[in-house]
Amino acid sequence: MLTREMILAARDLDSEVVEVPEWGGEVRVGVMSGAAREKMMDALSEPRKVSEFHALMLAGTLVDESGAPIFGESDLVAIAHKNPEVLGRLVDVAMRINKIGAGAVEAEEKNSEAATNASSGSGSPASSE
Repeated sequence: MLTREMILAARDLDSEVVEVPEWGGEVRVGVMSGAAREKMMDALSEPRKVSEFHALMLAGTLVDESGAPIFGESDLVAIAHKNPEVLGRLVDVAMRINKIGAGAVEAEEKNSEAATNASSGSGSPASSE
């Protein structure tokens, strides 16, 4: 059985390294913690420009090798002024690995449906008779 210490010490926030030729290197896009995700969702509760959304999303998901964010709130304007094609590609990765957006919801529903069908032994619901 896992202990409190084991759970809190577990590195459970995955990341993905993405090549960004326009910037001359790679960046690490990470899964947000629950607190970071909540903070971002609060910030997005009002309509935003696309560039502001991209900046918020990337400030919350671009991380260093230890998983710490490399940008802060003071960087949002600078991030928003970067190449929109690059920002869009990175946001696509961030949304995919954080399971945010319509595509992520559809993928989860398909996975859930497949698991349900597999566990019932057939494609039809179990009968209570």
